[in-house]
Amino acid sequence: MATPAHIEMTETFVRLYVFLSQYLDRCRDEASRKSFPEAELQAHLSATKAKMLDIMAINRVVKEKVSQECARILALGEICLKQGGANTSVLEDVKRERAILQNKTIALSDLLAVFRAAE
Repeated sequence: MATPAHIEMTETFVRLYVFLSQYLDRCRDEASRKSFPEAELQAHLSATKAKMLDIMAINRVVKEKVSQECARILALGEICLKQGGANTSVLEDVKRERAILQNKTIALSDLLAVFRAAE
């Protein structure tokens, strides 16, 4: 049986936010960088982002917001990794973005659980 569209969308959003969170975690923690190889994370992140943007083609406004959010987080992570995490202001930005991603992930995970229970 095929997964309903609303569940697939929500699952993809959760996956995207988890991978973006893992990307930011790598900026703050050496163990995180070693536990998930860069190439593997980038492959998962790119594939999930592409799927999400494809799904969001039905809503141009949300697609643009997701695209901008991904670009902002990836740029922030890149700056942090290049600087070795030494810049306090960059680390504060990473912590802020990470907290936002965590809240979105929690909310979407709860919604996904409700959707699955209703099936």
